[in-house]
Amino acid sequence: MATIATKDGTQIYYKDWGAGQPVVFSHGWPLSGDAFEDQMFFLSSRGYRCIAHDRRGQLVYAGA
Repeated sequence: MATIATKDGTQIYYKDWGAGQPVVFSHGWPLSGDAFEDQMFFLSSRGYRCIAHDRRGQLVYAGA
């Protein structure tokens, strides 16, 4: 999982799978970007770029 840092240093984790026209997945509380893995696998295997983020401050993978 990749990260992007905001201006205040917060790390936001995201998944970026596939290539092609992008589809962005945005979840609500209390989910994470992992909630969309089945949809991302399906769409990325059919020529789409799939991007799913975790919410700000959700350090799911920080210790990994």
